[in-house]
Amino acid sequence: MPSLTKPSVVRALLGRYGLAADRRLGQNFLVDAGLLDVIVRTAGVRPGQEVWEVGPGLGTLTRALAEAGARVHAIEKDTRLEPVLRETLAGLPVELAFGDALKHDWSQVPPGSLFVSNLPYNVATPLLSELLRQGRFGRLVVLLQREVAERLAAAPGTPAYGLLSLRAAQHARVRKVRDFPPEAFYPRPKVTSTLVELEHTGAPDDPGLFRLVEAAFAARRKTLRKNLEQAGWPRDRILAALAEAGLEPMVRAERLSVEDFRKLQNALGEPAS
Repeated sequence: MPSLTKPSVVRALLGRYGLAADRRLGQNFLVDAGLLDVIVRTAGVRPGQEVWEVGPGLGTLTRALAEAGARVHAIEKDTRLEPVLRETLAGLPVELAFGDALKHDWSQVPPGSLFVSNLPYNVATPLLSELLRQGRFGRLVVLLQREVAERLAAAPGTPAYGLLSLRAAQHARVRKVRDFPPEAFYPRPKVTSTLVELEHTGAPDDPGLFRLVEAAFAARRKTLRKNLEQAGWPRDRILAALAEAGLEPMVRAERLSVEDFRKLQNALGEPAS
């Protein structure tokens, strides 16, 4: 099989099957061998280790993981790519499934598993949120749009800080590994990508906490008190809870860490409505 990290090979492969990358599905195929190696080395695959991947595309990363010793479970939404993947992954220990990763039953994944993907841009945020919430993966090594990576790692009070930052802070230690330039992909995206490693801490999902967080961020320009009032909490209880949690009455949600939200949750309780 010719190298899938050469744009000419990728163009020829797609042309042979009468295909083109579908931008609606966020398809940008990695064509830089050195950066592909960075992903595999960051993943640190052990021989025989099971690895889950979403959006294998043409199978470039899938092949590299399998050749490093992994047994790969790959989920692809674009059924047009099935004959391509059957060709590029022939003879390798790869289990292919076709479907929407956002509807996949992740509860069957063994706890502590490894997830490695060049994630399609259009599913990265909701999928990562769900995988962190479910907690089946001990480590996630993901290539993302840089904007999403910045939101994952953002600190309170910074412009990128929000729901995804808090979801990551609740469940994981986040490490930005390095940026991947647009020319590392075919076709070239208009944005830079970032490789991120997330190590799950084992912290469980807390639905009550994240109902509070979602209410707090309902309108970023409003104060936390205003957003919580709109969500059904009485003003006097909000003010008392803010004081108990050591927070200013006019504070905005983006100033609060996940620990601040936990303190507020304990002081506030559920809304009467």
